[in-house]
Amino acid sequence: MRNALGLMVATIVSAALIAAVWFWTSSPRAELAAAPATVKAAQAERLSAAAKPADDVAVTASIAAKPAAPAAPAAAMVAQPTGAPCANPDALGVSRVVEVDTTGGPGFGFEHFKQLDFLTDKEVVLTFDDGPWPGNTPAVLKALSDQCTKAVFFSIGKHAGFHPEILRQVYAAGHTVGAHTWSHPNLNSKKLNEQQVKDEIEKGFSAVKLALGTAPAPFFRFPELQHNAAAMTYLGTRNIAVFSCDLDSFDFRKTSTPDKVVQTVMSKLDRLGKGIILMHDFQKHTADALPELLRRLKAGGYKIVQMKAKAPAQTLAEYDEMVQKDGKVPVSSGRPVNSVVQTVSQ
Repeated sequence: MRNALGLMVATIVSAALIAAVWFWTSSPRAELAAAPATVKAAQAERLSAAAKPADDVAVTASIAAKPAAPAAPAAAMVAQPTGAPCANPDALGVSRVVEVDTTGGPGFGFEHFKQLDFLTDKEVVLTFDDGPWPGNTPAVLKALSDQCTKAVFFSIGKHAGFHPEILRQVYAAGHTVGAHTWSHPNLNSKKLNEQQVKDEIEKGFSAVKLALGTAPAPFFRFPELQHNAAAMTYLGTRNIAVFSCDLDSFDFRKTSTPDKVVQTVMSKLDRLGKGIILMHDFQKHTADALPELLRRLKAGGYKIVQMKAKAPAQTLAEYDEMVQKDGKVPVSSGRPVNSVVQTVSQ
C-alpha cells in the first residue's frame, strides 16, 4: 500500500515538473523577456557599425553638445593680408604677399632687370609714383580699398613734405611706401654730379620717413626710369631695392584719358601675361581709371601680389636733419589742440 502511494506521488511530481518546463520554454513570455537584450544588442551593433569610419575616411570633429552657428558662405568675405575682412564678396583682393630681402640692392621689373622673375602667370604688382597729392591719391586709395587690394607707392620727398597726412593714409591702409627722390630730377642727367644724385636719393627717403613718422621700405624708383650706373652701385651699398617695371601705363602723357589708361594696361598685360605695372597717383585720369582697371583685372583672372620689405630703410641722420631744417616736412606735435589754440574771445 505504501509502495503504491509513493509511486502515485512520484508520478504527480514528475508531471508537474514537465508542465512547468513546457510552460517556460514554449510560452511567448520567454521570448518577451529575452527580446529587450536582443534588440539592444542589435541596435548597438548597427550604431557601432555606423560610427566606425571607413579605412579612407578620417574623423575630424566630434558632435558638439550645442550646434554651432552656420559658417558664412566662402564668397561672402575676402581676407586681406592684414587679416581684416573685406566687405566686397567679389573683390580683387591680394593673392599673396612677398617679402623682399633688399641686401645688395636687387632690381625688379623686366624693363631693365631680368634676373628676378618671381611672378607666376596672371600675377600683377600695382605701383604708383609721384604722390602723395590731394584729391588724386585719396581717390586711388578709395579704389584700392573698394577692391581690398594693395600696392606699392613711390613718393616724391617734397610731395611727402607738402602732404604728410595723405601719405600717412597710404601707410595706414596697409600699402608699401618707398621713395622716388627728393624733387624728381633725371638722375642720369649730366647736369647732376654724384653728390647731387646721392642727395636726391637720401633726402627723398628722409622726407618720406619724417612725413610717415616711421621708416619706409627700402624700395626706390628712378624718375623717368633713367638709371645711372654710379647711382645703382650706391643704392646697392645702401641695401635699397631698385624698381623699374614690366609695363608702363603711360598715364603721364597729356593726351591720356581714363579709357586710354585702362586700354594701355590691359592690352600690354594680356600680351605679357603678368608684370609690375607703373602708374601715377599724381594723375587725375589714373585715379578715375582705377576702378574700371581693377574690375578688368578681376574679370581677366589676374591676381595681385603685394611686395613688402624684410626690413625698413635705414635713413642717414645728416639727411634727416637736413630735411627737417629745410622746413619742408612738419614735425608732429604731441601737445593737445587746446594747449596750442584757445578761444580768448567769442
